Amino acid sequence: MALPVLSSSAVKFRRVLAHFPQELSLAFAYGSGVFRQAGASAENGETNMLDFVFAVDDAVTWHMMNLLKNRSHYSFLKFFGPKKINTIQRYGAGIYYNTLVPCNGRVIKYGVISTDALIEDLFHWKTLYVAGRLQKPVKILAQNENSRLQAALISNLKSAVTAAFLMLPESFSEEDLYMQIAGLSYSGDFRMIIGEDKSKVQNIVKPNVAHFQKLYSTILQDCPQVVFKHHLGRLEASIDKSPEGQFAQLMALPKTLQQKITALVNPPGKNRDVEEILLQVAHDPDCGFLVHQGISGIVRSSSIVQSAKTILTAGAKKSITYSLKKLYKMTKGRLKKTS
Repeated sequence: MALPVLSSSAVKFRRVLAHFPQELSLAFAYGSGVFRQAGASAENGETNMLDFVFAVDDAVTWHMMNLLKNRSHYSFLKFFGPKKINTIQRYGAGIYYNTLVPCNGRVIKYGVISTDALIEDLFHWKTLYVAGRLQKPVKILAQNENSRLQAALISNLKSAVTAAFLMLPESFSEEDLYMQIAGLSYSGDFRMIIGEDKSKVQNIVKPNVAHFQKLYSTILQDCPQVVFKHHLGRLEASIDKSPEGQFAQLMALPKTLQQKITALVNPPGKNRDVEEILLQVAHDPDCGFLVHQGISGIVRSSSIVQSAKTILTAGAKKSITYSLKKLYKMTKGRLKKTS
């Protein structure tokens, strides 16, 4: 199964790629500059910052080449060279962002992550930072023939569906499912308290249901717990909430999330194996809540470190400008809700 590449013209995004070293294992664009969000006008979409992620096999070499081409994109860290930049990159979510960069008449932000770090996040949800981005619709701009990366991309989508099933009630709508999936990477993110519009998840899903359907249709069609009502044009799901059903789903979750869940219920000093603890969780009426708490724990730690890194990677002036833009969007969202 191939990861869906969302259709529609990507020429303007690929033109951005031409400004960077081409040794990319994966490149994608995401966010409000790519997909319309509820409450935003079409004009806003044309002026919003464009967000990109570039996965590279050799981060030191890529940064070295990018410093030669685009030295002005970097903060004062450029004076320390590509090895130091790569060291900073490895902290937090393993991604290095250059932000508020003028390119082709637009302002862009781009993150650089090593292919190995991305694959680990996709398979195991080590930070759920870039994996979380890839659980929502993105525009794939470049992808090489790395079969392990391809398998990791699919695994991440399957894990998102499994985690959502555990947190949703026995029956739910298709939109409920996509809302749950889209919210995974925001659970526990402190920026949702001080820097993001609280309606962000709803704003992402409602105008983009067709894109979510394209991303998850093959996985859901292969899932025995989901029934497509083709004559009604929607899916209906009835999830097995028995301890046996929940245990099977818990055992299919990514490794880091399993560890976070077991840490929540396993008293310190007790040396029980993961399978035994997850069996206990499967019988717990709060099973879904424990899954949510586990996800929040992963996201919280990576989002705090990643945000702290911004001061280094963007520099003080850009950090303040970027933060003020986020606060403006959050305030605007709140005013819309109260008006």
